[in-house]
Amino acid sequence: MIQIEPVKRLTVTEQIMEQIAQLITNGHLQPGEQLPNERDLAERFGVTRGRVREALRALALIGLITIRAGEGSFVNKQEEPIPPDTIAWMFHREKHNLDEVYAARQLIETEVYLSAAGQLTDGELASLERSLAHMTASTELDAEAFLLLLDEFDLRIGERSDNRIYHKLMQMMIHLRRETSLKLLSVPGAKENSVKQRTAILSALASRNKKQLNAALKGLFATSKQFYADILNSESD
Repeated sequence: MIQIEPVKRLTVTEQIMEQIAQLITNGHLQPGEQLPNERDLAERFGVTRGRVREALRALALIGLITIRAGEGSFVNKQEEPIPPDTIAWMFHREKHNLDEVYAARQLIETEVYLSAAGQLTDGELASLERSLAHMTASTELDAEAFLLLLDEFDLRIGERSDNRIYHKLMQMMIHLRRETSLKLLSVPGAKENSVKQRTAILSALASRNKKQLNAALKGLFATSKQFYADILNSESD
């Protein structure tokens, strides 16, 4: 019997996602294994079925599970990465579920960064500082060229994670967020904000303070989510 803890914090969907994702990445839930049904999970977590459904959909969006209509939810084989075209299709299908997309991104990218935090050498931190300096001097580039710099920065972090699955998940996240990021970087001030947020993240990595790093990552997602929400609102007007 898998161990599930009742959810206590306010971000219910994210906490459900975190527990299930950890059960998958640490091997307690094996590839091909079926998860308990929504009603059973809701009872174990101490939440509504709606919250469980939101978490499962977000986990399916990032490729950790597959939801089969009429059958249930099944753990995916992580050694078989999702093709970029498939990820893009999932994003198009889910792009208006902004909370789910950003909950998925925040869950995975935060875990990758926290995992890598203790693995970075002084030389690697210096290399990241040079990348950040290049990024700072490149805000006049178009959105696509600037995004390559951001992606390179994050991929380096993923490579230094102490969990091999996290590296693959970071690659998935970069594919997933591409369209969102291109739209964000076309907004005045967005590139400068990206530099500002990455500067705070790198400072936390250099200090090897995970609490500071977690706060910096929350700032990154809070500002990114607001930028994109403004874009969606303007498109609907």
